[in-house]
Amino acid sequence: MATFLYRVGRLAFRRRWYVALVWAAVLAAVGLGALKAPGASDEGFSMPGIESQKAFDLMEERFPGATADGATARVVFVAPGGEKVTATEHKKAVEEAVAELGDGTQVAGVADPFQAKAVSKDGTTAYATVSYKVAANDLTDASKTHLERAIDEARDAGLTVEAGGSAMDDGGGAGGMAEVIGIAIAAVVLLVTFGSLAAAGLPLLTAVIGVGVSMATILTLSSALGLSTTTGTLAMMLGLAVGIDYALFVVSRYREERAKGRTPQEAAGLATGTAGSAVVFAGLTVVIALAGLSVVGIPMLTKMGLAAAGAVVVAVLIALTLVPAFLGFWPNAVLSRRTRKSGRMEEDGENNGGTRWARFVLRRPLPVLLLGVVGLGALAVPMTELQLGMPGDEAKSTSTTERRAYDALAEAFGPGFNGPLTVVVDAKGDADPKGAVTTISEEIGATKGIVSVSPARFNDAGDTAVFSVVPSTAPTDEKTKNLVTVIRDERPGVEAETGATFEVTGSTAMNIDIADKVQAALVPYLIVVVGLAIVLLLVVFRSLLVPLKAALGFLLSVLAALGAVVVVFQQGHGAELLGVEQTGPIMSLMPIFLVGIVFGLAMDYEVFLVSRMREAYVHGESARQAVTSGFRHSARVVVAAALIMIAVFAGFIGESDSMIKMIGFGLAAAVLLDAFVVRMAIVPAVLALLGDKAWWLPKWLDRILPRVDVEGEALSRGPEAEPAPDAAADLEPART
Repeated sequence: MATFLYRVGRLAFRRRWYVALVWAAVLAAVGLGALKAPGASDEGFSMPGIESQKAFDLMEERFPGATADGATARVVFVAPGGEKVTATEHKKAVEEAVAELGDGTQVAGVADPFQAKAVSKDGTTAYATVSYKVAANDLTDASKTHLERAIDEARDAGLTVEAGGSAMDDGGGAGGMAEVIGIAIAAVVLLVTFGSLAAAGLPLLTAVIGVGVSMATILTLSSALGLSTTTGTLAMMLGLAVGIDYALFVVSRYREERAKGRTPQEAAGLATGTAGSAVVFAGLTVVIALAGLSVVGIPMLTKMGLAAAGAVVVAVLIALTLVPAFLGFWPNAVLSRRTRKSGRMEEDGENNGGTRWARFVLRRPLPVLLLGVVGLGALAVPMTELQLGMPGDEAKSTSTTERRAYDALAEAFGPGFNGPLTVVVDAKGDADPKGAVTTISEEIGATKGIVSVSPARFNDAGDTAVFSVVPSTAPTDEKTKNLVTVIRDERPGVEAETGATFEVTGSTAMNIDIADKVQAALVPYLIVVVGLAIVLLLVVFRSLLVPLKAALGFLLSVLAALGAVVVVFQQGHGAELLGVEQTGPIMSLMPIFLVGIVFGLAMDYEVFLVSRMREAYVHGESARQAVTSGFRHSARVVVAAALIMIAVFAGFIGESDSMIKMIGFGLAAAVLLDAFVVRMAIVPAVLALLGDKAWWLPKWLDRILPRVDVEGEALSRGPEAEPAPDAAADLEPART
């Protein structure tokens, strides 16, 4: 591996113009494809295997043309100052607004609140539901403008008018400001780390190119593969973070090799062969973790994971080819200003910050280990109270019309009105379908916690009916989840009595089912991902205990990060500082996201840091000396890489979307804890306590495992002892 990548690095350095032109051509080709590609249609969120999805599929089958996945807008009218919307003047304004809302070209129909009995008991509030022929992502700007104009006209008539529903969704995804903030902070960190504008700019430039290639490819394939904006958000977030980090490690090793007196081309080859090997295996761990998201069984999550894994692969390829090519263009510019002025190469000092920290840990490994484990354990405790759900309009800022519409409906009709359950009755083959539906409706309506049940609506064949059930509690309330369980538990008795079957669906039931499925999939996912990564790290480090330590350390950091998410987003401590206006359950997919993404990133730091220790140990240093050597060469760069990751992820905390905010905070917290507590404190403490045993590997396993030479042992003797015949010619361009 190291020898092959060494040759790749030298070739890229020597043929830098060809490499740069190839990547420019790739970027231009996928960019042109992205411009010409049709926009991806919204295929809706689906999760095979859960009851609410089966009920939804049955509705689409038995009610053809009903556009069950069509966009909806719920427009809420509130009379001013305690007046009633049924008053002549206000009623006229509502009816005019309803007529205007129904004139849209994509509108399937509008339910008049006075005919649909959608007026509150006190008469102060009414709502009209607008149904569209197309899904939310397929709504045109003209349709959205028409909706907003009708709302504004009703407001001009003196009513308070707010709107919620999928038609109000702006498409989600992170805006450009998060990336700008992350890149700006990354630039400062790189400048401080390297002391050179070129050295700081090169990782940023290559990372942006990589993200450009990845995002353009996703846009090009979005229509064919059904990829969405959310898919691209994760790929962009990770592509930017790992792209900067991987380039950072190659540039850092290049500077180190130059300090040893290597020529620029030789230094580029050695940097790609050693740091590049670590990049390859670190990238593989991230890809394994992301591709493993397919284990969960959620098509959207699988697409997000594979798209993000593709972005990581692009980042690895760029670090191995484009970075050494750019070093060929500016071989001395990436060196520090002091080195360029003095003309003398200076190696890292024997007593730098990394060395001093390693010696501190080595002197007192047990206290450091206990403090780190206890601290992370304390942070993980709130995770025991984790409640999963899907935050909706209630989690949005009160400055949004969706949140105000949610609050107005909850106040006028009750908290459960915003999350009604949909019951689908399959009476096919039943002698008396209507009688069966009536019995089921009455049985469910008599269940404690149900406020109302709507009249049943039958399909044309008369064998399937749908009706809504309004709970007394809010959609994200734990009591609502218990209510759904109770209704489903009563099903065998009702089915035996009527001969018909029913299923519960709707957004509230769907969110409950998703949370249950994600929780059930978490352990198998952990086993698959951690198991594969342990095997990979066995090959990299040729040690049995180091991979196990890495996996256990990751579990500590991810549980602590989940605990921090619960403290802020569920319990509300410090929520105002992050702009979280409404606490509630944690997004159902958050644990899977955190486990998958952070595991890959945690292994990045493990590979980069411990591979230098392994390199020193293989080259003859004692176990304790190897820990110090690894920190002397890698600590500063690992710290810089972690700070960059944290900056990129923390930039997304400023987004208005509560889910993106939660993901950004969770990832930033996890990287902070894993890099600075686990990798920088617990890892050296454990290695100090284990000594030579840390690098023990059974002889039978040593014979089975392939040798990949990540530490570059072959390079330490190969390039110097047996230079290639054309070495002098290869080095000549580097002197210019």
